Parts: sequence; structure tokens; C-alpha cells
Amino acid sequence: MWSVVRSQSPWRSAVKTLGCSTARHAIRGNQRVLRTVQRSKTSSTGGGGSSIVKNVEKNQKQLVRTVSTAKPTSQSVIQASAAAAPQQAYKAPPAEVSKVAPQPKPVVLPDYVVMDGNHAAAYVAYALSETSFIYPISPASSMGDHMDNWAATGKKNILNQIVDVNMMQSEGGAAGALHGAVAAGSLTSTFTASQGLLLMIPNMYLLAGELMPTVLHVSARTVSKHALSIFNDHSDVMATRQTGFAMMCSSNVQEVMDQGLVAHIASLKTRLPFVHFFDGGRTSAEMSKIRPITYESMKEIFPMDALKSHIRDFALNPTNPMIRGTGQRPDIFFQSTVAAHKYYEAAPRLVEETMEEVAAITGRPLKLFNYHGSPSAERVAVIMGSASKTMEEAVDYLNTQGENVGVVAVQLYRPWSSKHFLAALPASVQKVAVLDRTREDGASGMPLFLDVNVTLSDEGSQKLITGAQYGLASKEFTPAMCKAVFDNLSAENPRKKYVIGINDDVTGTSLPYGAPINTVPPGTKQCAFWGLGSDGTVGASKTAIKTIGLNTDMFAQGHFVYDSHKEDGVTVSHVRFGPSEIKAEYCIASDADFISCAHPSYVHKYDMLSTLKKGGTFVLNSPWNTLADMDRKLPATLKRQIAEREAEFYNIDAIALARDIGLGKRINMPMQVLSTF
Repeated sequence: MWSVVRSQSPWRSAVKTLGCSTARHAIRGNQRVLRTVQRSKTSSTGGGGSSIVKNVEKNQKQLVRTVSTAKPTSQSVIQASAAAAPQQAYKAPPAEVSKVAPQPKPVVLPDYVVMDGNHAAAYVAYALSETSFIYPISPASSMGDHMDNWAATGKKNILNQIVDVNMMQSEGGAAGALHGAVAAGSLTSTFTASQGLLLMIPNMYLLAGELMPTVLHVSARTVSKHALSIFNDHSDVMATRQTGFAMMCSSNVQEVMDQGLVAHIASLKTRLPFVHFFDGGRTSAEMSKIRPITYESMKEIFPMDALKSHIRDFALNPTNPMIRGTGQRPDIFFQSTVAAHKYYEAAPRLVEETMEEVAAITGRPLKLFNYHGSPSAERVAVIMGSASKTMEEAVDYLNTQGENVGVVAVQLYRPWSSKHFLAALPASVQKVAVLDRTREDGASGMPLFLDVNVTLSDEGSQKLITGAQYGLASKEFTPAMCKAVFDNLSAENPRKKYVIGINDDVTGTSLPYGAPINTVPPGTKQCAFWGLGSDGTVGASKTAIKTIGLNTDMFAQGHFVYDSHKEDGVTVSHVRFGPSEIKAEYCIASDADFISCAHPSYVHKYDMLSTLKKGGTFVLNSPWNTLADMDRKLPATLKRQIAEREAEFYNIDAIALARDIGLGKRINMPMQVLSTF
């Protein structure tokens, strides 16, 4: 099936076509996997899945030991902490008095887990909900799936209850049921995105107007305009900022868990409903190594008194009637609306207090506006969502190159706190670049840009402020673009408003940017796996991330790119792992250590090796097992790239092997065998 080839030709010298005996030797190293498959005689849709998965995980552990010098460390089992202290009565501090931050006690950290953003949001929502109303919409659907599965298996929330999860007929129905459940005195939650969120707007006005605590977890997604898009930007959540909901934004999977908890507790304290949003398709589906918050720890800081006074005591009850949702005329409506302003004034302080409480049990600090960079920076970017982590990574890189820059990540967007924003900015700042991941055609500026402008104008500041739009429908935002943003601030005549990430050759509003720059921390390994939808490549990559994350001291991250096809579409799994925290919220654009190709036709269709670093490894699945086949089939550009990058090039006929051992078209296991070998 395979033959060994050797040549001194520049590109041919890199070829290491897996020989028959070598392949068998590698496969014998994974005998248990193959025996399991042969005994089960499974097809691509057959049984035996659990035993296969267990052996795949074992195989991936071998891969970890091969590619990493880090020693695997067993995760110790953390015993439950002592019984929580008696719940202290919650009293909102006066508006003029700042609350002393709680003194952190020794934190007992739980084991690491590997999960995506949707899983993290659902984990917190289940803990702090009594009822939940769900309706599927990409990319938020899996949050409802988790809730439904946990309820079906009898999982308990922090109140020792099984959550009542209900599938509704639409997002409008979910929001209406949510409104009714809060009115009845229940802790509630729901999950949505894009047009689904827009269908909830009528009830969102009612929930906010009636001061009803609840949380909507939103995997932010593009609102369909000239075309439908299932990818990410902030156009959906920005369409709801006028409803009166408080709005919190999380930048990575760990923040989704931590700030999701903040949103639920702060909603109870402030009496304001919250939208907790994060980038759909990026944070929502990104596999990342995080520390979870135990339900016991959540219960320690849960405000039982606020639950009683702000939900239970306001519950509609025929034995204790009250008037709500009335019709009002001009003589009173305006006054009633303005009277609620005191709750919005108090909210930033109460959210900050809740962040301090959550930080006390996790050891991870949280702020309304998080500044990262030089303490004496003169140029600063302001941004929200996953791109803030990319900007942080770029800021660290640029400051090592002699720059003096920083970034402010917005965590609490509504109610906007000018006081906290100004406190986050270094006093040395002279120039500010504000980046919005949305576009409002015809507006004088984008939402975040206008908020920053008004804040600095009210202060009487003369700082230069530029406004940019980026990342619509998940358009990439990379460190090279971050550098261009800061370079623009340094220009003699900086562009005041622009778009970045595209070439606007129609209206000329785009800002040019340079070639990719490598800003990931030293020691970080980057791997790109090109697959065919339903061939198992994405699933195998997720298994590898879990294995690396849970069995070594390394951090691990995985982002998966695929189109709307259910199967047989192109998939690319971007996997990173290393000794330092990974903030690269973008696809691998350069310096990849390892690239694999699961389908031979891709060598003619895609420029896969443009991101491979010198001395990197390329693995191809193809039936071309002789040097003559390679010469005839591989395009000249690919052979040139292999030679220029001095790449190690391996070939395996994984399709034939998978067919012979009963795996059908799921070639991920033979490809893993080669990777392990």
C-alpha cells in the first residue's frame, strides 16, 4: 500500500512517504484502537463509538508526549470546601459611599477543565436558574442543549433544584415565557443570537421597564442584511442597547464563566435584567482550558436576601395582589420612566462589588474596564469582545519593540460608567482609537465610539479620538491590524474614521495594514488541520485539545472554521498549546509548526503551506505513494513551498486504510496514528 522513497532533489528530500512496514509498526503501536475497530466492524455511522473514543484519547496522550517536553501532571482531586458561612443580609450601600472591597480568603482552585464558551455560559446559567426557556439558533443552540441535557439527567442547581427547561415555539415565545416566569417570582434565563435576539426586543422593554432581574446569554452574531450570515459581530446586541437592559461583554471562555456569574448575581442586586454576550463562533465554540467555579463557591456569594426582596416579594400572587403593566397617559409616563434612573446610576457600583466578590472566590480580578499595557502609554485602543485579547497580545509585542501603547477592554457596556472608564485610562494618554464590531449605516459614529467621545468631551479633554469598524461577519482581526491602528494614531494626519480588515476600493475608507506578525508567546505550538466535513478531523482536534489541556501543565486552545454545509465542506481546525496563556483570538496566519491535509484535492485549491514556518511539518493524505506520483500530481507551487520552508513532508493513504479497517470515510484515526508516530 505504501512505498519508501528517497531523493536528493530540494523538495523530494523532504518527502517521507510512510512505508508499508513502517506503517504497520506505527499501527501496532496503536493495536488496541485497531482491534477495537476490527471487532466492532463499524461503518462510519455504526456502533462502538465509546470504545473508539477512549482509545483515541489514549492515542492523543501519546501525541502529547511526543510533541511536548512538558511532563504530564496528574490533577489532584480537590475536596469540597468547608460549609459556607451563614449568608449575610444584603444591603445596597449609599450612592455616595464606596464599598470596601472584600478581603480575599485563601482560594482552593478546582481542577482545570476544557470547554467552549457556550458550555461555560450554560454551566453558570443552570446553577442560577429555576426555569429556562430555550429555542435553537446558531451559534447559541448548544447552550440550550446543555440545559436540557442536564435537566433530563437530574442535575441540581445551587438551590438543590432540577431546572425546569422548556422548549418554546420561537424566540418571541421564549422571551414572553421568560417575562411571565420572572413575574411569577422565578430565577430565569434564556439563550439566543442575531434575529432571535431581535424577536425578544418587545419583551426586553417590558422586563427592563418593570425592573425584573433575569439574564439573556447571547452568542453575538451578525444580523442578516443584504445577506444572511451565521458568523460574528455585535450588530445584534447593539440593536438592543436602547431597551434598558444592562450589558456585559466577555472576551474569552474563562471570562464567560466568571462574568456570567457576575451577570446573574448583579441582576438580582440591581433589579436590572442583563444581556451577557460574547463573540459567537469564536468564543462560543472555542475550546479552551479554564478553571470552573464550583456550585458550592457560587452558593457562598449568592444573595439570598436579594432573591427574596427583588424577585420573590414582587411575584404576582392572587392572595397578595399588586398592579403591574398598566396603561399610562401623558400626565405620569415621563415621570415614571425617569424615576427608574436611580437603579441605573447605582448599577456600576453594584456590578463592581459583585466582581470583587467573584474575584474573592476565584482569585481572578475583574473590572468594569480592564486596562492592559504600558502604565505611561500615550496611545490607547478601546475595544470589546474577543478582539480585546488579540489587542492585548499585540500590545505586549509592540511594547517590547519600543512602542508605548495600551488597550482598554470594555466589560460593562451598559450602564456606561464614565467615571470608571476615565479611571482606567492612564493620565498620559493623548490619542485614543475606538474600535466597533458593528456598522450603523448613516450614523455619525458607531456606538462605542460615540460613548467614548461623549465621555472625553464632558471631561473637557482635547485627546485625539479615531473610530474604526472591524470584524463584521467574523472577518479576521489580527495583530498586524492592531499595529496599523496604533501606527495611524502616530501619523502626521491620522485617519479619523475608517474600516480595517478589508480593502474598500469603492468608497476608500479602509486603513492598510502590513504582513502577518508573530506575537504568540514563546514556546506556543501552532497546528492547522485541514479536513473534510464529517471526516472526524474536528472531533479529533477537540480530543487532542482536551488531552493536552487535562494531562499537562500547558494551556490549550482550539478554534474551528467551517462553512454552513452540514458535511463534506472544508474545515480547518486551528490548535494552539503552550506554557503561557493563549490570547490569540484569530486563525493561524504565520509560523505554524504543523499542518495536515485530509483530502488530496486541497493541494490544488488552497494555499495551505503559506502559514508553515521554516522546518515545520506537513502531512498529506493521498493515494500518491511513489515519487513519480508525487512529481505528477503535486502542483509546482506546493513543491516550491516545501523546499523553501525545508519542511518535513509525510504522506499516507488514510482513505484506503480507513476503508480496510472498517472506519468508512472517518480518516481521523489513521491520520492520528501518523501524527503519533
